[in-house]
Amino acid sequence: MSRVRITLRRVGAVTALAAAGVLAAAGIASAHVTVHPDSYAKGATDGVLTFRVPNEEDTASTTKVQVFLPTDHPVLGVLVSPRDGWSAKVTNTKLKTPVKTDDGTITDAVSEITWTGGKIDPGHYEDFDVAFGQLPEDTGQLTFKTLQTYSDGKTVRWIEEAAQGDEEPENPAPVLKLTAKSASDEAGVPTASAPASKSTSASAASDSSDSTARGLGVAGLVVGVLGLAAAAFAIVRGRSGGSRPE
Repeated sequence: MSRVRITLRRVGAVTALAAAGVLAAAGIASAHVTVHPDSYAKGATDGVLTFRVPNEEDTASTTKVQVFLPTDHPVLGVLVSPRDGWSAKVTNTKLKTPVKTDDGTITDAVSEITWTGGKIDPGHYEDFDVAFGQLPEDTGQLTFKTLQTYSDGKTVRWIEEAAQGDEEPENPAPVLKLTAKSASDEAGVPTASAPASKSTSASAASDSSDSTARGLGVAGLVVGVLGLAAAAFAIVRGRSGGSRPE
């Protein structure tokens, strides 16, 4: 029986370590800067993008957020919604290729939005809303590289892009998928519902992070079941071994 006890202790330790790894991975997945909704129809008009910025530090507050908008596939008619405690600076850039619209030719577009003056405390996140007049029609996604600066001077660069088929990078940039238009598409209607815009506890994870966390939770349950099965096998084997004649 001592051999069985040792086996059970080993199985329990391995299961605990695996579960801890799963929980740690879930925490990392929920700490990314993201854009909501995560998809819109190509050429959608009069909509809103919400940039969700969680604070992943234990002792420092987020004091500055910089979101860079692509200019090769520009977002037209950008307007920034006021955010209590924060001031927004909008930077425009002259486009290399002007965009023709029903209202005329657009020669410049917003390339950067910087929020300062407020703070996001540890364990919280903030939503920053940006309205747009029209999304581009000539690309399948928009990448919004983001810099997040903390009160201790640290800057996290959410600028990495994953190649197709590769795993998510350590500091992924927020990505908005642009889908093909359908007959039911209406102007400004996203393909996924946007979240309420307010500051709250980071325990309420974003929709995409929730999906990841649920998947990791299932993986944790599988690890636990495998651990219990191994323990049961060890007990049966131990008993069988004890009943055999020498």
